[in-house]
This record gives sequence, C-alpha cells and structure tokens, in this order.
Amino acid sequence: MLPFAEAFFFMTSQLPKSQAPRVVILGAGFAGLRLARKLANKPVQVVLIDKNNFHQFQPLFYQVATAGLAPSSIAFPIRKVFHKAANVHFRVAEVNRIDTASNSIDTSIGPVSYDKLVIATGADTNYFNNKQIEAFALPMKSVQESLFLRNRILECMEAALVADSVEERAALMNVVVVGGGPTGTEVSGALAEMRSYVLPKDYPELDFSAMQIHLIEASPRLLGPMSGVASKRSEDFLKSMGVKVEVNTLVESYDGHMVKTKDGRTFITNSLIWAAGIKGNILEGIPENLIVANGRVKVDRTNKMLGSENVFVIGDVAIMEEGNFDKGHPQVAQVAIQQADRLYVNLLNELKGKEMKPFRYNDLGSMATIGRNKAVVDLPYIKFQGFVAWVFWLFIHLMSILGVKNRLFIFLEWMWNYFTYDQSLRLVIKQKPRDGEASAK
Repeated sequence: MLPFAEAFFFMTSQLPKSQAPRVVILGAGFAGLRLARKLANKPVQVVLIDKNNFHQFQPLFYQVATAGLAPSSIAFPIRKVFHKAANVHFRVAEVNRIDTASNSIDTSIGPVSYDKLVIATGADTNYFNNKQIEAFALPMKSVQESLFLRNRILECMEAALVADSVEERAALMNVVVVGGGPTGTEVSGALAEMRSYVLPKDYPELDFSAMQIHLIEASPRLLGPMSGVASKRSEDFLKSMGVKVEVNTLVESYDGHMVKTKDGRTFITNSLIWAAGIKGNILEGIPENLIVANGRVKVDRTNKMLGSENVFVIGDVAIMEEGNFDKGHPQVAQVAIQQADRLYVNLLNELKGKEMKPFRYNDLGSMATIGRNKAVVDLPYIKFQGFVAWVFWLFIHLMSILGVKNRLFIFLEWMWNYFTYDQSLRLVIKQKPRDGEASAK
C-alpha cells in the first residue's frame, strides 16, 4: 500500500480524458482566475493550477497586516467558484518547469500535458538583488506575509512594554515603510491611524507620541504613476497624520535594526516594511532571452509568448509593447483582467478558425486610500481627492471582492472601524512550533 503522501499525489495528478482541447492555466490570481471563469462551460477542458486553494485579493493585504480585516475576508476558495463548471479542473500544486517541446509541465503532483498553456503566475516582492534587505525586511505579497506582519507589529508593542532602554523601545515601536506606491502609502496611513486611535488604548503605558512612522521613496514623489495633484495631496494627507515622508531617498541596507540610506542617514527600527517593487514569478523552462530584468516575459499583442504558438503569458508576469506602453503595462489588476478577457475571446476565435485580435489596454484610472476620509482618485476625465474619493475607493474595492458573504463581512468590519475608531482583529496568531523547532526564529 502506498504511503499517504505518495497515494495523494498519485490520485490528484490524474485528469479526466476529454476530446476538447486542454487549456492549462498556471496561477489563480486576477488574470488566471478571470480567464478560467470565462472559459467555464465552454468547449475546452480547463486545468487551473495554483499553490494555494484560495484566491487572494491583493489590494487589501495591508488591511490584514494592520488588523483591519480578517484574512478570510479577502480570500475566497477557488473550488467554490467552479461548482457548476464541469469542464474546469482545479489542482493545488507547485510548478517545477514547463517543457514547450513536449507541451507539458512538470508539477509536484506529476506531469500535466496541454494544448494551450497560459502562464499567469503573477509577481512577488523585488528586493533588487539586495540579499541583506531580503533577509530582514517584511514583505506583503500574500495573506501569509500580511499575517506575519500583523504579528510582528503587535509582538513589538508587547516587547516595548518590557524594553530595558529608550533606544530598544524606539526600535520596537518605530516602523519604516519603503516604497511610495499605493501599497506603501496605504499601509503608512493605516499604521498612522493605529498609532492615533487603537494602540494607545491597548498599551496605555507606552508613549505613542514617540513612535515614528517613516515612508521612504527613491523617486521625487509619491504615487509616481498618478497625477501630480494626487501625489501632492497624498503626501499632505500623510504628513497631517504624522507620517514622516522622505522622497529622493534610496535605502541601501538594513540589518534588522538599522536602516541606512545612500545619503548617509539612519533610521532605527525592528520593522522595515518593503513595498518598493515587484518582479514576475518566472518558471523554469521559459527561454532566458525572453525574460527582462524585472522578471517579465516578452509577449506579442495577443499575449502569446514570443517564439511560441500555444503558450500565452498574461498579467503581472507579461511585458507587451503597446502604444505609449513601450516599457510594458503597469502591473495592476485592471491590466490582468483585461488581458484575460481578450485572451478568452481570442482562444474561442481560434477554435472557430478566426484570427486573433490584438490587446489594447483601456486605462480606467488609479486610486489610493490614505486613511479615514482620505483618498486620491485619478479617472480618465476627472480627478478628485478627500472624502468623496475615499467613498469611491471603498465602493470599488467592495464590489471587486469575490463572494457576497465576503463583501458583507468587509462592509460590516469597515463600518465598525469607522464609527468606533477601533480595529477588532489585533490577534497574534502563530503556528505552534514542532518538536525541535521551539528555538527557531
């Protein structure tokens, strides 16, 4: 009899035989899940593969990290999406490599063949080859990392209560956020609100007027891709909340205690949140000459990987030259969703012998929330900031969440936080160490 693990992998690697062409989608983020949902109950066999059994709503990771939302509110079980889609088969697996010569991929549950392959593996944190920062900084690109960050913030406050010196207490309480994009500005604002409204009630023995929150950005302004008005207002909002904004500042090193910048300044903190960049999740087997510096794969206007006839790349991991986007499209959800929509049409057209149509990005605008009643919104024909922008941001994000139950829970949590000035999810939840791992860090 096979051991349980081996038997499990043997069983789950089996896929039903089908006369329909098999479309294998790697990744269940915005792009991959969107495409799989569009192809549900269409004349293809869809195999969706992801390392998690849930879809994660990335724009709200920072709210999990700052105890504003429960992880389950921004995650949705993938299998639930396809209860009524007999042609969609989901597998939890790690992808080891792709083999375009044999039209197959090697996974942790065995080989999977394909007629069409869609790579939608998304992106991960980019540390720009700085191994020291990678070792000590706190990323926020998954639910798990967001929970770890929440634990770190709360554990630091607990440790600050019993710190032996003023310097040690400062290191535990101070937070440095690197990266002035939407993630960096949003988490900085959320931390500032925690410092003002929540933490003083939990830790009355600590002096939170001494807690410093620094937002460091290498470029001349925050929210670089957005308008100058949005950038200026977001900086004004953050400064009014007590966040120290440092632009034109490049972080050079971090040893877990001290941040050093290229211009010689230092910042003491045990919590460095890294939101300074992303890079594509590249799979082994993709030709190296098609991979650009930030881990994106070159594709043509139909999202077909250059040099291939049946491999497509969509979302954050794809780079396409189109119109004004000569260096690729922004790595945002709207690009991923629109590329999935176009590829869906193109795949069905190809089945009918029709020509594929090129992708054109329709920029619907950008937005970021800084805190209570504070947000900036850039739409194609109008730009606005403040309370109206904040309400608009809330509505758009609420409607984008999968599941009526999740939307209800998030709405109720937001309303509770708004009227009580309190986040109710300040829990330190960690896995119990196994034998022999108690002293591991």
